[in-house]
Amino acid sequence: MANSRESGKKILVINCGSSSLKYEIYEMPAQTSLGKGLVDRIGIDDGSISHEGVNGAYEQQTDIPNHTRAMELVIAALTDSRNGIVSSLDEIAGVGHRVVHGGEAYSASVVIDEDVEAAIEKNIELAPIHNPANLTGIREARAVLPRQRHVAVFDTAFHQTIPPAAYLYGLPRELYDKYRIRRYGFHGTSHRYVASRAVELLKRSSDNTNLITCHLGNGCSVTAIKNGRSIDTSMGFTPLEGLMMGTRSGDIDPAIIFFLLERGRTAEELNTMLNKESGMKGLSGISNDLRDVEEAAELGDRNAADALDVYAHKVRQYIGAYAAEIVKVDALVFTGGVGEHGTRMRERICRRLENLGIVMDYRKNLENGARRGVISMDYSPTTIVVQPTNEELQIAIDTYDRI
Repeated sequence: MANSRESGKKILVINCGSSSLKYEIYEMPAQTSLGKGLVDRIGIDDGSISHEGVNGAYEQQTDIPNHTRAMELVIAALTDSRNGIVSSLDEIAGVGHRVVHGGEAYSASVVIDEDVEAAIEKNIELAPIHNPANLTGIREARAVLPRQRHVAVFDTAFHQTIPPAAYLYGLPRELYDKYRIRRYGFHGTSHRYVASRAVELLKRSSDNTNLITCHLGNGCSVTAIKNGRSIDTSMGFTPLEGLMMGTRSGDIDPAIIFFLLERGRTAEELNTMLNKESGMKGLSGISNDLRDVEEAAELGDRNAADALDVYAHKVRQYIGAYAAEIVKVDALVFTGGVGEHGTRMRERICRRLENLGIVMDYRKNLENGARRGVISMDYSPTTIVVQPTNEELQIAIDTYDRI
């Protein structure tokens, strides 16, 4: 096995959504991306595939009625004589699939068989938007690539080490026993990846390092990682709980739901409001894009300024709470679109964390931009790190380890 690994293997990573399919191929163990692409608007008019390979790129507009056709386009792109990545599908050693919800069944990535497919299907009730699409992608890929080993990498798996004190809600116990209503957490693949990279950057061992990782983008979550294991995270039973996000409300008083129901709002309207019309977009009344909101705030828009303050306030709250649980925080890690690029938002968040021993070097923060590196003062007890995430690479690593 060691000799075959030394020769290198190509791993195909697939992230299948309800109307899109992203893919990327990595050369392992070198962890080199050989190319990637996106099939978009599946089942919608004006479908397209955009593909980037080592030999060139192209974009094609075409009818894509279903995921079967999408997978056909992916295979055609990968093996294209001019812009392809492989000359034959036999060069692909394994296929890694992003799966949102593994429930309580999986605490690590696993080779996919009929039992794993059945578990993903069972958890559709916990992730009705994502798991069906993930499962479709798995089945289509296994049909086209039957000789390759397929691996499921679950967003929820990393958080299965969270103790009952953190994952149980203050609800009647029967709701957990019967329906498994509990905190599951998401973004686990991202938190796991940036944690490992941060530990590497700091030349430490994960076994004796405590981190708070902040994945801040359109979706946002904070995770407390003690000795390499997730012990708490801000997203809960669904990705709606926790921080205020691009369009999601995050934590609210649950009685607000009943208040609005009594005033004529329907359950469907409230679900749409909380997931798609709230957060940065809803509070600012402008956009879910941090850059647009910051620009409006600079021009004197009060609602935009409030939205920025609420966003930073909620992140600080979770950092403070997790610092209390971990006791000694070795590093605070920022990742995701906002975490990596939002220099002013990182500053807003860290401005009031000095009393916890988290002291930002504001010059380094501005100079860092989206580069990986340390942005804290040399004397700060807690190191502040910016670490770009790469969930696709983490999926490739997990898949390579299991083929």
